[in-house]
Parts: sequence; structure tokens; C-alpha cells
Amino acid sequence: MTLYEFKLLKKELQYHRTFTEGIFIDYPIETKRRFALYAVDKFFVEVECDNLNNKIINLRSFIEGALLDRRITN
Repeated sequence: MTLYEFKLLKKELQYHRTFTEGIFIDYPIETKRRFALYAVDKFFVEVECDNLNNKIINLRSFIEGALLDRRITN
């Protein structure tokens, strides 16, 4: 699956694909948020969670760039 094909999926299917087929990479925690980084095929997916409410609030998919750089340098 390509990144473009992934982005065309409904959000529920994006989450399902990420959690069932993705390879977990990192789990940085900040004061109000935490992030789970997964590798899915040839791209990455970052799942953002709200620490206070313990809920998923966002999902971002990407190939490279600042989101990935932020994980590598920390």
C-alpha cells in the first residue's frame, strides 16, 4: 500500500491498518500529549493521544520530514 492509498482510506480503516499491520517504533510522551510512531509499508504513521483524557486525538501519515526528524533527534 502506498501513502496515497492509505490517505484515501476512511479514518477507521487507517487506524485498523496502523494498529494491526504497523510496526511500532517509538512512544514519546509530553506533558499533555503522547505519540505512537508506526512504520506501515513504506511510510510512517503518528498517532497522537491526549494524556489527560486518555483518548486518541489525531493520526498523521508521512514519508519523511519534521515529524520523523523530531523522533530521531529526541
